Amino acid sequence: MTSFNRSTSRRLKKLTQIPSVWEGDRRPLSSPSQHSDSEAKGECILWVDYSQGVVRGMDVVASDIGPEAIVRTLMQAMEHPQSPARPARPQRIVVKDREIQFYLRGVLQDLDIAIDYAPELPLIDELFRGFADILDSQTPDLPPQYAQILREKAFAIWQAAPWEFLEEQQILSIEINKWDVGTLYASVMGMLGMEYGILFYRSEESLKQFRAAVLRDEESTEHLEEAFLKQDCLFLTFESADETDEEDDLADLPLSEIDPTFGNIHPLEGLRSVLYDEEALVILVAIESLSRFIRDHRRQLHEDIFPTLSRRYRISLPQSEESTKSIAVTVSTMPQLAAELEEMAGFGVDEREIENLDFQSLQDDLIPEDSFLSLGVVSWEMLEYLRKGVSYHPAGEIKQVGDGLPVILIQTSRPKAKTVIERIETVGGLRAICFNPGADSFDGDRYDLGLLQTQNGELFLFGEFLDEDPIHVEARKKWNQRCKNTKGYCGLIIAKGLTGASRGNPQLRDMMALFEARSLSPKDLGIGTLQLMPQLKFE
Repeated sequence: MTSFNRSTSRRLKKLTQIPSVWEGDRRPLSSPSQHSDSEAKGECILWVDYSQGVVRGMDVVASDIGPEAIVRTLMQAMEHPQSPARPARPQRIVVKDREIQFYLRGVLQDLDIAIDYAPELPLIDELFRGFADILDSQTPDLPPQYAQILREKAFAIWQAAPWEFLEEQQILSIEINKWDVGTLYASVMGMLGMEYGILFYRSEESLKQFRAAVLRDEESTEHLEEAFLKQDCLFLTFESADETDEEDDLADLPLSEIDPTFGNIHPLEGLRSVLYDEEALVILVAIESLSRFIRDHRRQLHEDIFPTLSRRYRISLPQSEESTKSIAVTVSTMPQLAAELEEMAGFGVDEREIENLDFQSLQDDLIPEDSFLSLGVVSWEMLEYLRKGVSYHPAGEIKQVGDGLPVILIQTSRPKAKTVIERIETVGGLRAICFNPGADSFDGDRYDLGLLQTQNGELFLFGEFLDEDPIHVEARKKWNQRCKNTKGYCGLIIAKGLTGASRGNPQLRDMMALFEARSLSPKDLGIGTLQLMPQLKFE
């Protein structure tokens, strides 16, 4: 058994010994009426002066901490008691746990303190009853009758992962017409791989006001926080159950380490991570109808063009005080609102740039077949070096937002790189970079085609990527978001060194040209899905 150092015992014996009886105990924090895991909540250690009716020492420890913890708290109660008590040593200690009694007798044997057992500790019992009343009076984060089903529906959304194909501005309306809620407007977060969840706005106006405020004050933390608290919405977000994993992408974690959180934001209430009964039913119905809609229209929602879709569902309600057993809910896409929000953010390309373009047959002879190709980003600092050190062709004023300029990097041999650069320069430079859908009617494969558009309107194929390639899907997600950050600006880097030591990882000295351009969506390009023809060329 661990005992005090002699010096510690001498120090404690110098304390004035008062004719008092102290009670001590260690109990779980959760109340008997709560069904939570007491080990997760921890335990409370209390030392009270029964003679004076005051708390001298108190601490909260994990349930697996050994008996040393109760001694540490006792030492605090003696040497550094809570006000108004003064440092002192009791004549007698009473506990209701035989193991604690025997342990303290061994540890405190040199301090002339009697250690007794009693089946009841009146003052401590009264204090813990008060703690339990406080815990019982606290509002739970979710109504108990809906907590389990809400978490189940949340995990269903997590596994459906709508953020893999829905962007924040691609709003879905959920018409409920019950509990004083008409239509909710769902905005899916997560394509950035930073915050995952869904905001259910109670009005279009609130959604638009928040988007406008973010665009107006995107560099002001104070104003962004104010705009955030002025939203009018319910929310479902996902976090790591282990707070130490904050730097990890949640998408890489197993389901057991994902924790859903529900709540409400309102201009007059602010943020609260608590749902009341009606709010819980509203978000439950919204999540269930949204899950069904995603299941039924997943393929259409994967298309680059946000489609017009609508579907009606009958959603069963859990048993409750509600007399209604089910309600009808209509879920619809809102392409017009999505376009309006994109226009607010300045996404896309000026219409004047894409009017009357004379698209010719797609050519595939610009980029050498054995080239190394990657989608990536050049930091703003590196970009300045590039502009000064290579053949540079600017496209306009680029605002430095995000981690850098999104770029397509093409590495080939030096002679072939020079030929590519000269061909692009001969036709006036690079106008745009685009990813457009392609299909092979023979084997049914679908492709994401990387296209370069030169200033004279010609289109050149630089890459063919299978739609189901997870590496390319992830790279495209990052490409799309970075292009949004830069308001549609991107770049093409031509590098040499394909056969050298820097193959696949060209250094600054290998880069020969930077063509800045605009990012075009398939809708902007307007040529539809390209079909693979028998001669193995996309036309």
